[in-house]
Amino acid sequence: MNRRSFLRAASACAAPLLPGGLAAASTNRPNIVVIMADDLGYGDVGCYGAKRVSTPNIDRLASRGIRFTDGHSSSATCTPSRYAFLTGEYPWRRPGTNVLPGDASLIIEPGRPTLPSILKGAGYTTGCVGKWHLGLGTGNVDWNGEVKPGPLELGYDYSFLLPATGDRVPCVYLENHRVVGLDPKDPISVSYAAKIGNEPTGRENPDLLKVKPSHGHDMTIVNGISRIGYMTGGKSARWVDETVADTITDKAASFIERNRANPFFLYFGSHDIHVPRVPHDRFRGKSGCGVRCDVIQELDACVGRLMTTLDKLKLTDNTLIVFTSDNGPIVDDGYADRAVEELNGHAPAGALRGGKYSIYEAGTRVPFIASWPARIKPGVSGALVAQQDLLASFAALSDRPVPANGGPDSFNVLPALLGESKTGRDHLVEHAGRLALRKSQWKMIPARPVPARRSDAVVDIPGPDVELYDLASDPAEGRNVAKANPELVTEMSAMLERIRSKPASRP
Repeated sequence: MNRRSFLRAASACAAPLLPGGLAAASTNRPNIVVIMADDLGYGDVGCYGAKRVSTPNIDRLASRGIRFTDGHSSSATCTPSRYAFLTGEYPWRRPGTNVLPGDASLIIEPGRPTLPSILKGAGYTTGCVGKWHLGLGTGNVDWNGEVKPGPLELGYDYSFLLPATGDRVPCVYLENHRVVGLDPKDPISVSYAAKIGNEPTGRENPDLLKVKPSHGHDMTIVNGISRIGYMTGGKSARWVDETVADTITDKAASFIERNRANPFFLYFGSHDIHVPRVPHDRFRGKSGCGVRCDVIQELDACVGRLMTTLDKLKLTDNTLIVFTSDNGPIVDDGYADRAVEELNGHAPAGALRGGKYSIYEAGTRVPFIASWPARIKPGVSGALVAQQDLLASFAALSDRPVPANGGPDSFNVLPALLGESKTGRDHLVEHAGRLALRKSQWKMIPARPVPARRSDAVVDIPGPDVELYDLASDPAEGRNVAKANPELVTEMSAMLERIRSKPASRP
């Protein structure tokens, strides 16, 4: 049965189960919510094996949908993975998609096909709430006027953003094109080149800090926390870290409520569990495994809030929710928050090797859950899927073609997302500064030509030899079998080079 026939037949069967007032045909265009956590590892939630941290809402989402055991972010760090999610293009193809400063220009050109622009063309109202970190404007941004281009020029109808990350200035919210709550008599200035103004800094005024840096993060102090970059002005507009999660979740819930009558697409970029980890008092000290686990539980509560909103509005059955993370876990990422000392046996990466910044599996293999009660039967899937695939998959779901110049590395894995197929894409290029190739259960990491960077030194990096792992028998990547399989190494090396040399890998 082809996809359209499946949806028509399933729609007819599911109609009696839908809330009153929803026509059966509406299940052909479900509401879509993508929840992207930040730095959440494969082993950080209960449904993926965590024992010392409680995530009942994420676990409930998994129990009524499909939990993927081989779902991947597109990179082992945030800006490149978010770039790929929006564009369907591997980030390593495009220079400038590395982790951005808070004053960077927008790195996706307006007019280019994106996931929200495709869904907008299919009649969806599109919204973006939470962490952005893809740059804004062009050249030197004037934070006191209209800040554009940004999400609205990439296909979103509404946006409420943290411009970059919580550890980078400017520490303000941006709603559509303007900073929220800005007093024009106190204009904002931002610099990443040199100190500006007389604001205290973590380097010069450590006595003013309530969270001290462990490395870097020693510039302008906002809310008792020193950041990356310098900022002056905008006092009335500055966020309070302890309420960021509540603020962006309120905005996301309001977007759902405003657009409940017609199909909507919501991207919710949680800032949890990225540094600085400053949970609301409701969650501080409640997990039993340190502040990093406290903010995991805060994240879970935000997921629960959105689920409750959908339940209240009787939208749950006909809403496809994808929950995932932008990259794998890290414990010490620049602040002395005792996250390392207080883990209490919690294993953020589970049984996998590596984490954020790492080419090993825990760098990109992350929680990946798809729930759509009207369509998806609960289960577990080993299909290989990646976040850049959501562009082509959602296009197929909404009966929209992917433009010829769009989604060059996005595969239509809709059958896997719906539970119709046990297979997804047949290969994947993993990215963490360097590249690795996944093909079936095999993973090949080319020989390392240069010494490890500092960010890679958080994991056990061997010498500059090619690596090959059979993930079916060795998911922790502990046994390099390259020397025993020279033909496979040659084949996969040639395949990786072919993918790199062409502008696209999409079938």
